[in-house]
Amino acid sequence: MIPMIDNVRIMPRGQVTIPKEVQSFLKVTEGDRLTLICKDDYLIVMNPALFALKEYQEAMTGEAEKAGFYSDDDVVDFIMKMRREEGEI
Repeated sequence: MIPMIDNVRIMPRGQVTIPKEVQSFLKVTEGDRLTLICKDDYLIVMNPALFALKEYQEAMTGEAEKAGFYSDDDVVDFIMKMRREEGEI
């Protein structure tokens, strides 16, 4: 994917206007919030829902294996076992 690059001007009160193309790319509209991440000399602007999902995915990396889940079948077997113990089936 080619990065989207655009320039914005900082207004006297510290405000910037996010170009429409960038708003469309981030799937945000007027009134929505954005997450700003400062990393080294970069400012990363993200849709907060996608940022939260990304953080969650990174936090959960490797947790399935630690719990003994190595396949979809392992998850299904675990759910079936739990349902049997709860008397659901």
